[in-house]
Amino acid sequence: MRSASSSSAAFLIASHAQSLWQFQASIGLCVGFGIALIGNVPNSILLGRWFGPRLPTAMAVVYSAMGGGVLVLLPASQLLIEHLGWRGAYQLFGVIAVCLLIPVVFLPWRRLAAGAPHVVRKSDPGFADEGWTLVSAMRHHAFWALFSTFFFTAVGMYAIAAQMVAYLIDAGFSPMQAATAWGFSGVVLLFGMVGVSTLDGIIGRRPSVLISYAISIAGIVLLWLLQWYPSYWLLTAFVITFGSMIGSRGPLLSATAMKIFRGERVGTIFGTISIGSGLGSSLGSWSGGLLHDWSHSYNPVFAFSLAMVVLGMIPFLVVPALRR
Repeated sequence: MRSASSSSAAFLIASHAQSLWQFQASIGLCVGFGIALIGNVPNSILLGRWFGPRLPTAMAVVYSAMGGGVLVLLPASQLLIEHLGWRGAYQLFGVIAVCLLIPVVFLPWRRLAAGAPHVVRKSDPGFADEGWTLVSAMRHHAFWALFSTFFFTAVGMYAIAAQMVAYLIDAGFSPMQAATAWGFSGVVLLFGMVGVSTLDGIIGRRPSVLISYAISIAGIVLLWLLQWYPSYWLLTAFVITFGSMIGSRGPLLSATAMKIFRGERVGTIFGTISIGSGLGSSLGSWSGGLLHDWSHSYNPVFAFSLAMVVLGMIPFLVVPALRR
């Protein structure tokens, strides 16, 4: 409820912004706060009470719902801006967010929070609550390995994602084609998340994560080539590779953190690790824009993105707790 009210307030306030800082405060702070309330941490804790050992697959399916929103909202946003202007578009989104409060209020939250009895009661023979606290977790190398993976991956992905539509327009596609193409990344995201989670059960977590990074790198290279070869085939290949992997590692990283730091404080520990993703997203978006403004080219942005994605992958190559 708070997330929907925060988002609706942010959109309505943003529609009346008269300066850049007002827009940044409303969208950046209020929407960010709303997303945090319904993001990875509460979802992971809640799903863990229902699906137990099948948590990665369950998280992949739930997280992929974001893909449906991307598919609908990106082209819709472009249409609304063309017909109502950006202020009118934000006002409409604010009204829609308020309307979403109604069904959210009547959801059976107590039942959802209780979890499935057979999962809650089931004892895991390998489970041992070692009394992890946030302080003790921060002394463990796995904590900072996961934090850095979240951080650098988010920097690399969002350095590109924030400028995606503008780049595709510069490459020669129309605004609607660019928005629709990037919106379809939401469709392939579902297959990417479920596919990587399925691989996790077949070949193991580390190789599954590394494969997802390799596909992301291939997607960035394909996007780089689009400025010289703006074909629909190349655009489709980029959407499939980059779009399917942009959030595919989230469920596996979340499940890894919850497995290593199991115990009463796992929510606090995982929430702190997830701060790395938020910091990386904001730094990546800002850095990508700064590099483009400084160089008047997207090439430094792509090089920066590739370097950050590689840094995000390194912990799974060298950190013992993540290699197992």
